[in-house]
Order: sequence, then C-alpha cells, then structure tokens
Amino acid sequence: MNNENFGFEELELWKMVREFKKEIRIISKLFPADEKFRLTDQIIRSSRSINALISEGHGRFTYPDQIHYCIQARGSLTETINHLIDALDEGYITEEQLSIFKQKGKALERLLNGYLVFLRKKRDETKGSEGK
Repeated sequence: MNNENFGFEELELWKMVREFKKEIRIISKLFPADEKFRLTDQIIRSSRSINALISEGHGRFTYPDQIHYCIQARGSLTETINHLIDALDEGYITEEQLSIFKQKGKALERLLNGYLVFLRKKRDETKGSEGK
C-alpha cells in the first residue's frame, strides 16, 4: 500500500474511532475516584489502543502486517465494550448509555471489518501479481 500521500488520519475509520475514544474519556471522568487506576484506566487504554493499532498497521509495509494490527484493533474495540458492560454492572453508566456505545461499537466494527476485507483483497491481488 502506498502510504506516501495518504496518512492514517484520512481514514474514515480512524476519524470515527477518535470520536468514540473522546466520548469514552468524557463518560469515564464520571466514574468514582477509586476506579481511577482500575476501570477508568482500563477503558481509556483499550479505547486509545483501537486508534493506535489502526495507525500502526497503516504504517506497516506489508498487507499481512496491516491486517494483523486491524485484527488487534478489533480486539481492543470489543475489550472497550466489555469495560462499558462492567461500568453498567457497577452502576456507573445507564442501560441507555451502554446501548448507545454498543451501537457505535457495532458501527465501528462494521467499518473495521470492511477495511479488513479491503486489505485482504489487496494482499491477495499482490500475491497474484507476484506469480506473473
């Protein structure tokens, strides 16, 4: 993939995850102070990891590497949703808030899966052109 003129910041997926990450940070500030180094830290780390992995993958030279990092990003997305369920269980967020985050998470997952399909197609095209 030629990343010379196309930075990760231009990926629609990356932009949407950035907004999701900001919303996670805002809501996590409402968690109790005794969660600062537990759930609050975990949920902020996992939400930040999504974009970090997408951008790291984008900077990799090979499609298999890019795919690997996107799969890891998908794992961080599901981890973030799990932390939100923990926040619901602890009474820090409402069912409605969780539902909104889950909807956003599903939309991000669809975008991420679409990006993975694109990368796999490019990988396969590259493999096919090597034998010619």
